[in-house]
Amino acid sequence: MDRSPLLTTDRLLLRRWQAADLAPFAALNADPEVMAHFPATMSPADSDALVERIEAGFEERGFGLWAVEVADTGRFIGFTGLSVPRFEAPFLPAVEIGWRLARPYWGHGYATEAARRVLGFAFDDLGLAEVVSFTSTTNLRSQAVMARLGLTHDPAEDFDHPSVPEGSPLRRHVLWRITADRWHARP
Repeated sequence: MDRSPLLTTDRLLLRRWQAADLAPFAALNADPEVMAHFPATMSPADSDALVERIEAGFEERGFGLWAVEVADTGRFIGFTGLSVPRFEAPFLPAVEIGWRLARPYWGHGYATEAARRVLGFAFDDLGLAEVVSFTSTTNLRSQAVMARLGLTHDPAEDFDHPSVPEGSPLRRHVLWRITADRWHARP
């Protein structure tokens, strides 16, 4: 199996990261609106370090958070992909699907389109049994994407994220799941 596959959809390319992605990714990570459901924005150095960790994950596992570009324009718009959470929680270990797009690209269906392709890869190519997704309770936009993808939410599994400070309105997280069986049974 190719350890770093290029994934495509009708409108998007999901690919490995390039040097040209670093500046727009740093701008995305510094945008308070994009990062509203995270404890803080990221400095350019922290953003670059995240890309290094993402690329290391591709080398180690053959999957990661793909850089997403609009196929017609070649414009980098963010990431969508799979990661392995590194904190302790009752539902771990697991593989998580996540996305982060620059603000001008919200509301165009890109997150859902890219995430559908990633879930297909997770279940059909990697043979995963289940994929999870989680976000702060305040992040209704991402929860709407999770619902459109067919993930399900059980409030009994909601949790306090250990990396978010006590007292923060972002500490409480919702957990969503989808199994391979559910993915393959969708209409």
